[in-house]
Amino acid sequence: MYARRQRSPWGPRLLVGLVVLFVGVWFGGHPSWLPSLIRSAFVSQSSNDKLVNQVLGLIQRDYYRKVPRAQLVNQGLAAAVQSLDDPYSHYYDPAEYQSFQNTDTDPHDSGIGVDILPTAAGLQVREVFAGSPAAKADVSRGDLIVAVGSTSLAHRSSTFAASLIQGRSGTKVTLTIRRGRQMRRVTIVRANLVVPVAASRILDYHGVKLGYVELTSFTQGSGDEVRQQVRNVLSKGAKGIILDLRHNGGGLLEEAVNVASVFIANGTIVSTDGRAQPREVYMARNDAIATSQPMVVLVDSGTASAAEIVTGALKDRGRATVVGAHTYGKGVFQEIEQLSNGGALDFTVGEYFTPNGQNLGGGGVKRGPGIQPTVYAYTKPTAKTDNALTTAERTVAAKLQ
Repeated sequence: MYARRQRSPWGPRLLVGLVVLFVGVWFGGHPSWLPSLIRSAFVSQSSNDKLVNQVLGLIQRDYYRKVPRAQLVNQGLAAAVQSLDDPYSHYYDPAEYQSFQNTDTDPHDSGIGVDILPTAAGLQVREVFAGSPAAKADVSRGDLIVAVGSTSLAHRSSTFAASLIQGRSGTKVTLTIRRGRQMRRVTIVRANLVVPVAASRILDYHGVKLGYVELTSFTQGSGDEVRQQVRNVLSKGAKGIILDLRHNGGGLLEEAVNVASVFIANGTIVSTDGRAQPREVYMARNDAIATSQPMVVLVDSGTASAAEIVTGALKDRGRATVVGAHTYGKGVFQEIEQLSNGGALDFTVGEYFTPNGQNLGGGGVKRGPGIQPTVYAYTKPTAKTDNALTTAERTVAAKLQ
């Protein structure tokens, strides 16, 4: 989950920077003028810089093969961040950061239109987007993609497998799909797709209209999209709302607040605290739907970060019943700082707390207990019927009686 850092005006920062630069240059050349404690800090920093430059210089000059300095710096920075033993902190070199930005901001994708889960045997199809090439090829929820062309997906990473399926629009990809005990090969023509962040539909539960709203990630504008989808189902006569946050890995902190504010009229949504920034409390935006509208939030172990913030706020404030399995258990948030070389540092800067003051993690960056559902329900990835959704329907419909 990411939070935006507030920037101070450039004028004062530039002035301070020039003063610091002058002082640093002066005392760097005249360390004896400094008090011993401060002098040791300057000398230590200077020694570290010299050591790094010395090693890089020796490798560039004497190593048996030529190694670009930029490559050494990028790999060294990546190793430094990796040494933090923090699964949420990463160094992106310039090329990786550009790719990350494109993936994070562009909803367009060239592929076949499926949402997948990695397994040891291949990719399990969790959802098939309506009207997509996969839907037209009769790919269904629960199918297992075991090979792409002649390449088996067994024990392959999801990134590797997905890269084989994706490709330029108009090109063909051949998949081997297992459905139960049946195997078949199907050739699908890739297409440019717009992957929906939020979607909705009306569910009929024993004659009662319910609004189902699914949110897949917390990207820019997610709050507005959820609000629009909620208004859509209410205009069609929905008497209760199901917010599906299963497999939602989170995203922007501000959008978590915006989404929660669709359902919570006022008060605290989440608070954050970090070593380099003061504690901050995020409040509801005072533009919620009628709080008398009963609702359920549907979660599982893939519900993380910003999705857990929304779930925690809805639960703590008594706004929704939590149905599903326990959430992921992430209690920290990150910021992305662009670097002078065009790369970026994506690193953990603080912890967040639900309105009741609970941190969902296990201490620092460790995975914690997450949020326990009020009503337990689980759907196997291979199941043709979504049992957890059925439980959510029953739960919210019971509130209308």
